[in-house]
Amino acid sequence: MAKKTLNRENLAALGAEALADLLLEVTRGNRALQQRLRLELSARAGPMDVARDIRKRFAQLRRASGFISWQKQKAFARELSDLVDLITTRIAPDAPGEAFELLWAFLLLAPNIHERTDDSNGVIGGVMDDAMAAIGDLAPRLDLDPEGLADRVFEALQDNGYGEFDGAIPALAEALGPSGLERLKTLAKAAEAAPLTDADLARYDFVTDEARRSSLALEGRNRTASMILQDVADLQGDVDAYMARYSPEQLTYHTIAPDVAARLLAADRAEEALRIVENARARNRGHDPWFGPSPLDAAYADCLAALGRDTALQAFLWEDFCQTLNADSLRRHFKALPDFEDIEAEDRAKAVARSHADWMLALCFFLDWPDHAEAAGLIEARAADLDGDRYEVLAPAADALQAEHPLAATLARRAMILFALEKGRSKRYGHAARHLMECAAADQDICDYQGHPDHAAFLEALRRDHPRKASFWSRVGQE
Repeated sequence: MAKKTLNRENLAALGAEALADLLLEVTRGNRALQQRLRLELSARAGPMDVARDIRKRFAQLRRASGFISWQKQKAFARELSDLVDLITTRIAPDAPGEAFELLWAFLLLAPNIHERTDDSNGVIGGVMDDAMAAIGDLAPRLDLDPEGLADRVFEALQDNGYGEFDGAIPALAEALGPSGLERLKTLAKAAEAAPLTDADLARYDFVTDEARRSSLALEGRNRTASMILQDVADLQGDVDAYMARYSPEQLTYHTIAPDVAARLLAADRAEEALRIVENARARNRGHDPWFGPSPLDAAYADCLAALGRDTALQAFLWEDFCQTLNADSLRRHFKALPDFEDIEAEDRAKAVARSHADWMLALCFFLDWPDHAEAAGLIEARAADLDGDRYEVLAPAADALQAEHPLAATLARRAMILFALEKGRSKRYGHAARHLMECAAADQDICDYQGHPDHAAFLEALRRDHPRKASFWSRVGQE
């Protein structure tokens, strides 16, 4: 049986000729796979040969205009990813300059590609991000004129409608060097001071009102210039220049203040960082713990630590945990406790979690801590209150508890099954069927259902209450 497993060793044993025949067979009619094979053959001849073929493919993509349906988009995204992989693995090692030019040309294709696809799931954008990350890896090896490179980066950022060149300045920081960064700063400041150009206005030609079009063009141009200046200031370690791009009101935004505070802390300006964070916290009270730990609260803790306010820090971390059940705050709180006090403190923390008003949040805490016995106890005690719509909590909980606490895992899965069937959520029937089969598999590991129906009784109730859910039953072989 092991010899039939599809792995590298077994396939290699088939021999080159057999594999070649298989590749020709499986790629017949699949243009994308055939293209990949041709590029692999070119790569064997050297980086310049594969680079030449990649440029030909880029030219085809540049000329293409037809919309790519969602059925074909996955294969298309895979082809784009393969192109980036070929550049980074077959060209970059020996010809970093050529690899950079190809990756830059690839990013310039982004507007055409995005206009032809529906990238609501972000797959295409992810490939563009990979290309920019690859440029960042190449940057230390590039031998380019820094000021000429700055001009190219500046130009690319002027028409960056899909964000494909986001992060270009940090990625190319080493290649730009001090002179390139200064050149970018000069270009951005000059752009802010200059009158609007025809190119600036043309980006908003869909707006018929001239005054409104000019206003939008000015705002867009200055926003781009501001982002460039911030990136440059960041790389030059100029915290004041970085902060200057924000208004006093913007410095109170929860999305901005933590980053500003981090830069001030790195510059040994903890008092200023604390003021920024305190102002932002005053404006942004009531963070929902279901959105995860608050970056603003984490920044506040960092400021207290930097200032040596240990008592205030410990009080804040404990209060934050009690309110949000943030496991990160509790771990940080424990690190500062004297030896042996952490055991008693952990018992207190678990008592707080058990009595928390949001018991599903408590479940998440015990899973994260982790204390699977406590998590299982919560599920078993509150089974009737489980919200089967909270699959993002219950599904990973069931997986985590399956081995040691099969009853709790089964109860979590039953809640999701019942929700899907009772609410008629047909898109979840496939998951519900899988959960039911997992419940069946766990049945032999459960010695005591503790008053809950056993698997046979639960299945009988499902058949009785939902006999017409044919789409569901067909998935579990019960139609």
